[in-house]
Amino acid sequence: MLKTILAISGKPGLYKLISRGNKSLIVETVDAQKKRMPAFGADKVVSLHDISIYTDDDNEVSLESVFESIKKEYDSKVVDLHPKKAAQDDIIAFFTKVLPNYDTDRVRVSDMRKVLSWYNILVEDGITEFVAKEEEATEEA
Repeated sequence: MLKTILAISGKPGLYKLISRGNKSLIVETVDAQKKRMPAFGADKVVSLHDISIYTDDDNEVSLESVFESIKKEYDSKVVDLHPKKAAQDDIIAFFTKVLPNYDTDRVRVSDMRKVLSWYNILVEDGITEFVAKEEEATEEA
């Protein structure tokens, strides 16, 4: 599901890939406005599916798994912490609850705030399926 959800550096929020244009991507904001715009080659665009969080055991946990953990912890509801206004200790406590083995040296509080913000944006827009169904079937096998 997160393969078509994009983060564009320098632009707030998340974007859904609509189509590919000539030398650009056509994206739509993931919010109530659903504003469409092009994302050009000069923009740093990354799919949420490709993002991982460092852990203590020199592995990485996919952002999808982190979102699933938050979803289980908060019953698929928006997290009541405000990413920009919450105290640093509250953000760290929240992240420790959802991913206890994250690498404290390489994962910054700003990264934690971004993950929390992205989760809230997705849930507010009604996106609560973070792992594709065929991926779940493969993991169970």
